Amino acid sequence: MYGSSRQYAEQYRKVGVSSAVNDADPHKLVAMLLTGACERIRLAEACLERNDQARKGKAIGEACAIVGHLNGSLDHEAGGDIAGNLSALYDYVMQRLTDANLHNDGAALQEALQLLTEIDSAWNAIPHDQRQPAAAGA
Repeated sequence: MYGSSRQYAEQYRKVGVSSAVNDADPHKLVAMLLTGACERIRLAEACLERNDQARKGKAIGEACAIVGHLNGSLDHEAGGDIAGNLSALYDYVMQRLTDANLHNDGAALQEALQLLTEIDSAWNAIPHDQRQPAAAGA
């Protein structure tokens, strides 16, 4: 019975996440991705403290994948210099995450987290009337 209950809970969680994604506008999707990247960096920090190398590496890999997706979804034509600057920042964050993974560098994790937190704050500060579907690439 425990296995079945756990399986149902997992299915419910997946449906909940899926529903949140399906109901989200492009602005909210970017916010969810930024939150997810930050959560994984915090997990990597905790794993580094516990010397759990496998989970640390997995969490950093997931954070890099999310940041890579954000970077790849930038609309450089519509975003101009802002998109270019943000792309360079995402590249830098991914480099710091890679450094953190290779060298068990907690300071690199903190720097990546701080930068993504600042991007997230700026993204969420955009007034509702200025949020457009074209802005989906952060």
